Amino acid sequence: MPTRVDKKPSTTKRMIWMVVGIFLLIAVIAGIKVLLVVRMIHGMPKPAPFTVSTTAAREQPWQPALSAVGTLRAANGADLAMDVAGLVTGVNLKSGQDVTQGQVLLQLRDGDDVAQLQQFEAAAQLSQLTFERARQQLAAQAISKADYDTATADLKAKQAAVAQQKVVVAKKQLRAPFTGRAGIITTSPGDYLSAGATVVTVQQLDPLLVDFYVPQSELGRLQVGQAVNLKLDAYAGRDFTGKLSAINPKVDLGTRNVQVEATVPNHDKALTPGMFAKVTVDVGKEQRQLTLPQAAIVYNPYGDTVYVVQPSKGKDDKGQPLPPTVKQTFVTVGDTRGDQVAILKGIDAGTVVVTSGQIKLKNDAPIAIDNSVQPADSAHPAPQEH
Repeated sequence: MPTRVDKKPSTTKRMIWMVVGIFLLIAVIAGIKVLLVVRMIHGMPKPAPFTVSTTAAREQPWQPALSAVGTLRAANGADLAMDVAGLVTGVNLKSGQDVTQGQVLLQLRDGDDVAQLQQFEAAAQLSQLTFERARQQLAAQAISKADYDTATADLKAKQAAVAQQKVVVAKKQLRAPFTGRAGIITTSPGDYLSAGATVVTVQQLDPLLVDFYVPQSELGRLQVGQAVNLKLDAYAGRDFTGKLSAINPKVDLGTRNVQVEATVPNHDKALTPGMFAKVTVDVGKEQRQLTLPQAAIVYNPYGDTVYVVQPSKGKDDKGQPLPPTVKQTFVTVGDTRGDQVAILKGIDAGTVVVTSGQIKLKNDAPIAIDNSVQPADSAHPAPQEH
């Protein structure tokens, strides 16, 4: 009887070889693709360096200061009006004229009042004579003490009537309450003025006061007598100086700010009440701070950074030095002044950082430095005239 041959092992071996072959084919195809990708990457041109400007962080004298927005106010200022109504008979004032305290600015018709004043003065003079005569007669015991008292009371009544009428006459005149500059006046002789109607404003221009607010957290840094500097848009390039003169003893409950007042000399009358001013108050002693232009800082929600320039490392295939690169570094910034910002932590003096073109950069990005144009880096910038 013939022997039975089992073919199953032979079939299994073929299956194994088939699987191995498929895996080898896949590996060959994958290797070819990887090789093509590597060749493609090596064949791609290297990115061109990004053109940026740079500067070195340096230490500078730094005067700590508080900044605020203020409004100029006259030390004395008033909108003048008449106490009584009447017809204008004289205007002794031109618009914009400087006036002195007590100067008559406007006159109302007062003929009746002056005539009555003269009548009261005549009666007072007669009463004065009667009083003198009664005093002499009393000394000679020619009249009783009661008659003398009557003469005395009559004299006082007549004098009071004169004083009262003088007040009535004075109300027909508008006088400057202090020395200053008058505003624009539109009233003319013949106009009828109602009581309480504003006639003209008078403002004392030298010195002026400036009112501004600071947060309550800064209250401990303020003291009366500190130097105050003002800048105004109307006078580009000119600084005005003054002294801190008063600090409100009460904090505003709504804003938690404190009102502060400074006095500013205004000898040339250049400043005007109501003008807007940028105010800085020098606080504390002068320090030395590491500074950078504000344009060098990249402000982010997760922290402020700068791009530090890394020197060139090595050479390319042609033997040329590789371009420098950048590294993003976190910094802690402090106060600002003008175009500058103080750097408290993160870099050292002399560190070269990028000042423009940061939006294109990332870590290890190659750069080409062009410092022909630099961002503003002034502690006290002034508007440029064009």
